[in-house]
Amino acid sequence: MKLASWGLVATLALLTACTQTAYLSQSIGGHLSLMAAAQPVDKLLAEPELAADLRERLLLSQRLRAYSVDTLKLPDNDSYRRYADLGRSAAVWNVVATPELGLTLKTWCYPVMGCVGYRGYFDRAEADAYAAQLRAEGLEVLVYGVPAYSTLGWSNFFGGDPLLNTFIKYPPGELAGMVFHELAHQVAYSADDTQFNESFATLVERRGADAWLQAQGSPAERAAYRLRMQRREQFRALTGDYRQRLAELYGSPQSEDSKRAGKAKLLQSLREDYGRLKAEAWGGDASYDGWFARANNASFALLAAYTDLTPAFDALLARQGHDWPHFYAEVKRLAALPKTERRSELLKQTGD
Repeated sequence: MKLASWGLVATLALLTACTQTAYLSQSIGGHLSLMAAAQPVDKLLAEPELAADLRERLLLSQRLRAYSVDTLKLPDNDSYRRYADLGRSAAVWNVVATPELGLTLKTWCYPVMGCVGYRGYFDRAEADAYAAQLRAEGLEVLVYGVPAYSTLGWSNFFGGDPLLNTFIKYPPGELAGMVFHELAHQVAYSADDTQFNESFATLVERRGADAWLQAQGSPAERAAYRLRMQRREQFRALTGDYRQRLAELYGSPQSEDSKRAGKAKLLQSLREDYGRLKAEAWGGDASYDGWFARANNASFALLAAYTDLTPAFDALLARQGHDWPHFYAEVKRLAALPKTERRSELLKQTGD
């Protein structure tokens, strides 16, 4: 019996290793293909036949890149000085998953990156196939397109993370935020804490975009960005409230059947509240329709990863006198701590 058990363990280990190898192979191949498609922005700008709208965006991207170095003190390297048109709508498609009655993201561990709460694929069909496997295991799953990702500075040896067609035509404030967010990942990164990493980058994104728009944006661009951010905050407030309600439901002593029924009622109520917000305050803006149509535990857990610690980072920036180098030094110090200690120290910033 022992031999049979060890044989099963060995077989499972071999299958896991093969699966991981296949996954890493598609990741490396996909990234190398992306890198090979990139061309220096200066070279593209020298081409007379370059489309006028793309030319304007590439010029804007380089002004943003200069601002990221001169004012935000983000890394001055080759990232976002090349451009690639991938011919698709996303750089990668991420798969995230949670229990049916829980809000904890499933994690996967990789070389260099450590453990993160998502699994990325360069091919949508592969992402969907893996998502189907997870659903068959009883997990709630979300597949979503990602316009950009950071290689944490490793790609600077080969030309740096490129600008992509997937986000180059974002409104100016959002384009600024995207570039600043991804560069922030090159400043500080903790290999075991997705929420820490993403909340830090989101803070740099928000404060950086605000500052750039104030310094270089037009009044119309600032007004449009403020409106979008206001609606984003209303979206986050609404979903944060329901995420808390779901967490309380899942943590209650009710039976699983009662929790499923309560969950269905909460999601229905959420969609009704969204409908009222959209009609009464947003003038019918349908930008978030897709999110609410697909909303599940994985959706809520993913939002938490990007936003829950952002107020603490904002408070930390204020305590550092809004001095970016001092702020980054403190974030790097926190990133090196054990996760529990890191979280405790960070939350002291807001008194939580």
